[in-house]
Amino acid sequence: MWSYKNVKVHWLGHDSIVLQGSKTIVIDPFKAKGDYKADVLLISHEHFDHLSEDDIRRFTNPSTTIIAPKTCEGPLRKFRQEKKIVAPGAKVAAKGVTFETVPAYNTNKFREPGAVFHPKEDGRVGYIVNLDGARFYHAGDTDHIPEMKSIDVDVAFLPVSGTYVMTADEAASAVKSVRTKYAIPMHIMSIVGTLADAQRFKMLVGDSCTVEILARE
Repeated sequence: MWSYKNVKVHWLGHDSIVLQGSKTIVIDPFKAKGDYKADVLLISHEHFDHLSEDDIRRFTNPSTTIIAPKTCEGPLRKFRQEKKIVAPGAKVAAKGVTFETVPAYNTNKFREPGAVFHPKEDGRVGYIVNLDGARFYHAGDTDHIPEMKSIDVDVAFLPVSGTYVMTADEAASAVKSVRTKYAIPMHIMSIVGTLADAQRFKMLVGDSCTVEILARE
């Protein structure tokens, strides 16, 4: 666990983040441990390692609000909680917390020639969470994209594994686009990505901002 201002930050592995402040925000839980119950659950997109039905059940209760892009709308129909479906570039409020959505897509990670894993037109998202006077950016599954130049936050969670998302080198370059005080590497230690990727990211970022490598809970 790591804290920024009055918000406790928990990394539960892969892209799974919990922000605990006046409200509890859970993002993309996947094979995650812990007894957190989300006031708001954020899902970046529909892939199994981000929209995990077992984890949604574990980390929600009937009063949880679920926020997700349209690609998640079908799988989420079986859940009875309040749902807000969003597109990139939206602003939405839930449980007294405001959220901004940021595009998340690939530019150079291909499942086959000419077809990227996360096409821009599918409308997958990252999130900016405005919680207790701090701004947190969870990038979702993305490459270094031009839209990052408009992001101004306190803490940025960035994927660093390569294959489906930015490599450590690309994520270090992205830090120079995103205005952030702290950067936390993710998308490691599950499926793809290693601690060595996180350490390389930290080395490459240098003094551009402070990099915190969190221990998995």
